[in-house]
Amino acid sequence: MPLMDHLRELRNRVVFALLFVSAGCVVGFLVFDPVWDFLQRPYCEVPQVRETGECELIFTGIFDAFFLNFKVAAIVGVLVSSPFWLYQLWAFVAPALRGREKRYTYYFIGAAVPLFLSGAALAYYITGLAMEVLFGFGTEGMVQMIDITSYLNYMITMILVFGVAFVVPLIVVLLNLMGVLSHEVLAKWRRLIIFVIFVIAAVVTPAEPISMLALAIPLVVLYEAAELVCFLNDRRKGRNDPYADLDDDEMSVIEDADTGDDIPGLPPKR
Repeated sequence: MPLMDHLRELRNRVVFALLFVSAGCVVGFLVFDPVWDFLQRPYCEVPQVRETGECELIFTGIFDAFFLNFKVAAIVGVLVSSPFWLYQLWAFVAPALRGREKRYTYYFIGAAVPLFLSGAALAYYITGLAMEVLFGFGTEGMVQMIDITSYLNYMITMILVFGVAFVVPLIVVLLNLMGVLSHEVLAKWRRLIIFVIFVIAAVVTPAEPISMLALAIPLVVLYEAAELVCFLNDRRKGRNDPYADLDDDEMSVIEDADTGDDIPGLPPKR
C-alpha cells in the first residue's frame, strides 16, 4: 500500500484501540473502590503504619482526589481492554509478517502475558517490604504522612518496571528464533549484560537493596534461561544446516553447467 494508506490504517487502528480503552476506563470508575483498596493494601500492612491503627493517605491538591480516580480507572481500562487493543496492534503489523514470524508472535504474546503478570505480582509484594525498610529509617516522633499521588505513582512505576523487565528476556529469545541474535553473541557479552542488569535495577528501583535484588536476581535467572533456549535453538539449526561445518573463508566449487565437471583452475569437488 502507499504510505498514506498505511498512515490511514494506523490512524483507524489507534482510534479503535482508544475506544476500547475508554470503555475499559468506564469499568474502572465502577470498580474503583475494590481496586484502590487492593492497591493501598501493601501500605496498610507495613508495621509502622499498623502500629498507628489507621491507614490513611493524604492529598494536598484540589484535584488530587479526581486524578486518583482517573489514574486508577485508566489502569483498569488498559488492563481490561488489553485483548482488544493488542488485536488492533496485531492486525496492523500482521500483513507485513511471513508465516514463521507470525507463529513466533503467537508464542510471544502467549508467554509475555504470564511473564508480565508475574513481574507485576512480585512488584506488588516487594512494595510493602521496600516501604518497611525505608520507613525504618525514621526516628521516634516521626509520623509518616504519605500523599496519595506519590504513593500511586510509586506503585504504578514498580508494577510497570517489574512487568516490562520480565518480558525483556522473552524478546531476546524471539530475536534468536528470527535469526537476528545468536547465542554466540549472548555468551560473549554475558558478564557485561549481567552487570548492566544490576545497574538498571539499582537505577529504576528505590534507594534500598530489597527492590534492587528482587528485580535483578529474577532477571539474571530469566536471562540465563533465555540464553539456554538460544543455545539449544542454534544447536538445532546447526544440525540441520548442510553448510554448518564449512569454513566461511573457503572457496566454493563451481561446476560446468553442461557437463557437471569442475571448472579447471578451481578447487575440486569435495
